Amino acid sequence: MVAAAGALGGVLALTALGGNSYAATSGNGAGNQPKSQARVDQAAAQDASDARIKITPGQGAYNIGINDPVKVTVSNGKLTKVTMTATATGTEIPGTLSADGTSWKSNGHLERATRYQVAAEAEDAKGRSVTGNATITTVSPANDFIGHLSPESGSTVGVGMPVTVNFDKAISNKAAVESEIQVSSSSGQQVVGHWLNDHRLDFRPKTYWKPGSTVTAKLNLHGTEKTVTFKIGRSQISTVDAKTKQMTVVRDGKTIKIIPISSGSPEHPTYNGQMVISEKFRQIHMNAATVGLTEKDGKPSYDIKAVPHAMRLTDSGTFIHGNYWGADSVFGKVNTSHGCVGLKDVRGGGDDRLPAAWFFDHSLTGDVVIVKNSADKTTLAPDNGLSDWNMPWSEWVAGSATH
Repeated sequence: MVAAAGALGGVLALTALGGNSYAATSGNGAGNQPKSQARVDQAAAQDASDARIKITPGQGAYNIGINDPVKVTVSNGKLTKVTMTATATGTEIPGTLSADGTSWKSNGHLERATRYQVAAEAEDAKGRSVTGNATITTVSPANDFIGHLSPESGSTVGVGMPVTVNFDKAISNKAAVESEIQVSSSSGQQVVGHWLNDHRLDFRPKTYWKPGSTVTAKLNLHGTEKTVTFKIGRSQISTVDAKTKQMTVVRDGKTIKIIPISSGSPEHPTYNGQMVISEKFRQIHMNAATVGLTEKDGKPSYDIKAVPHAMRLTDSGTFIHGNYWGADSVFGKVNTSHGCVGLKDVRGGGDDRLPAAWFFDHSLTGDVVIVKNSADKTTLAPDNGLSDWNMPWSEWVAGSATH
């Protein structure tokens, strides 16, 4: 799932360049595994619910009016649970479910410049459940401001989190706009902006932010002044070795855990490169059709309604997540996924002792995940999620309009 673009108040705008609520995900084993990849994926697709959830406004929407109700509807089924929470505070927004169970809407007004996450569950006539998620952001107090900044003010993030400003309109005079945005760190690191496209300006230092430092972004655009500060937490850099099928988690320079994983299969290898966790979801619906993976009959190669402990790494659908459908013999032994990194888990994600739950609970948005030794030969684009660190520093500086 791609995060909504944030408003001026510093609302989180983690991956605002497109995408949807679904992603590529792991399948079950190959070769000596008890079930083949195709059989597991086919079983998951056949078990898919007929119910279809629609959330309005949709995923990634921003500048939402504070008096406009958020609506959730379902076709071919009934809603069983809907929650809407402010991501920064965890405050739940009350809502009303219709008598027939087919629709829900929020009650009262929303807060300005606030990011909300909507999570819905529904069942079809056969009792098969489906989930839906959307992240939306309400309008900024300065409605004429054209930039949306992340991460949110007051947050604590990992050492890989860039400062991202997304613009509603293409920017032609980049130097003038960039000169009105200053980003600095208490560490004294030099911070430089880079235009990834006409709508997105990111800021980062040459190397990852220093742990424990404070980053300050000052904006003065269209007569609107705003200062956003956020803190860099401890350093956590996790390296996934697709060859050895192990992930090494390094906290503040020390290895704290080595986790067996299953990454992309030879047919669907995982990207190599430096990625950054941009969103965390305790459960998320993953459907292969949304990333172009379908069978000859047009059905999705997989449709898994509640993938646990999912953390987004790219806009194009790469996640690191829990895998409860893979045999124990997969992890650390066979790469079986459609491009994601799978960690051992249980259905529902309720076992805190397992690797997926541990990694989820010990990760921040902004933490770095590096993948190496994958068979993938493509270059991970810096604007695919928060993958800025894959660009050499000299090239990064060259993309500034003021340097």
